[in-house]
Amino acid sequence: MALFTRKRTADTAAPAALVEADPALAALTGDYTIDPAHSSIGFTVRHAMVTNVRGAFGEYEGALSLDGADPARSTASLDVKIASIDTGIADRDGHLRSADFFDAETFPLMTFRSTAAERVAGDRYRITGDLTLRDVTKPLTIDLEFNGSATDVYGAERVGFEGSAEILRSEWGLTWNAALETGGVMVSDKVKLTFDISAVKAPAQA
Repeated sequence: MALFTRKRTADTAAPAALVEADPALAALTGDYTIDPAHSSIGFTVRHAMVTNVRGAFGEYEGALSLDGADPARSTASLDVKIASIDTGIADRDGHLRSADFFDAETFPLMTFRSTAAERVAGDRYRITGDLTLRDVTKPLTIDLEFNGSATDVYGAERVGFEGSAEILRSEWGLTWNAALETGGVMVSDKVKLTFDISAVKAPAQA
């Protein structure tokens, strides 16, 4: 099901949203709120050159606005509380919250605001936007898979997505590191972000 479609090119006979029209898509049009109880936002980073450390953020708010008539106009936003970081080790989490890394006291939020979206193929999509971290804003592209829509046992209409992106943390000012005696560094620059999202549709306005 096409949620996001490519922008029209010069040699396209009709807008992609019309070419790929899907009757079921119109029912998904509306505003959605991300449900943190059934979603996760995580990351993976290489440690000491030999293994991966995984973590997640426990507190965040987000919204989706899906446009069935013109899916390329769909948008997404996300606000993540840095202090909610959790890698399973309290001392490590404290270090990550400190000025060496995120400096959560000075920069309490990581935010994402979408600027464009497109369908890649099938249920695979790509959304681009601005990621702000430590007061630095840079573009981020997230590859997503649409997992479908459903009405849950409480009558809430839901949509689901999962996706990932890779960043170089140094581009956002997270440069702390330590050299290893055997060569290399303690923490890799590359970080993989992961998203598993369930969003609930807002009730229609009377």
